[in-house]
Amino acid sequence: MNKLNFTNSLISASCLFENINASNLVILDATIPKVGQTNSDLNLDLGIKNARFFDIKNVFSDKNSIFPNTIVDPKTFEKEVQRLGINNDSAIVVYDHHGVYSSPRAWWLFKTMGHQNVAVLNGGFPEWIKANYPTEKTTKYKGNLGVFKANYQSSTISDYHRVLEAISNKSVLILDARSSDRFKGVKSEPREGLRSGHIPNSKNLPYTELVDGAEMLIESEIFKKFDGLVGNTSEIIFSCGSGITACILALGADVAGYKNLSVYDGSWTEWGSLHELPIEV
Repeated sequence: MNKLNFTNSLISASCLFENINASNLVILDATIPKVGQTNSDLNLDLGIKNARFFDIKNVFSDKNSIFPNTIVDPKTFEKEVQRLGINNDSAIVVYDHHGVYSSPRAWWLFKTMGHQNVAVLNGGFPEWIKANYPTEKTTKYKGNLGVFKANYQSSTISDYHRVLEAISNKSVLILDARSSDRFKGVKSEPREGLRSGHIPNSKNLPYTELVDGAEMLIESEIFKKFDGLVGNTSEIIFSCGSGITACILALGADVAGYKNLSVYDGSWTEWGSLHELPIEV
């Protein structure tokens, strides 16, 4: 039986279907509700055949943090991934029920923990359904434990200290995935108590500009979106509201061939709540 080894961080529904019997394939459903939604708004009872649920909110976020979606420590990640039957030679495909929304967060978490053989299903579950590929009722994974070992890559994470330094560093681009109205401070933040505006010297690329319907834009179009913003900078830090949609930008930049990428994990939820940090509107 063949083994999968991804050379791109996106995989099409047709390619996944063609390789559905690969011996090292693990499919993960990483769906979370969008802001204003609840799980009941999504039909999570149905998924891709043999998929396992990757619980971003309740398992793969630090519940002791005061900020949402904070990355868990490597040991916790390792233990929980093993419970999903994942090994270091696993070829992991992550998807979500929106198309491309929360699945890049799972992709980025695996990259941060040193696992490179991971890809996002382009178009997610909507594209899978559209192609009439096999689905099944979602059940909890009850298979064997995996032997995954994390190899934490600190360079893919930025904290607010690193972002603060980057503000005055012309070789680093801070790119915000929020809507332009939120970036400009003309629309209130959805989380109560947060200041409005953006990180000084940051630029805005709403994550919706990289998505066409359920799918990501083609590679050349993604590159065009980044090219005018990146300029001569050699490093990009991605931010958003709470660390989810920043990962869509990170995925797009990776697909377009950019290097030295990191996600500001606290994002605006942290920056906007710490009044000692500077803002622009």
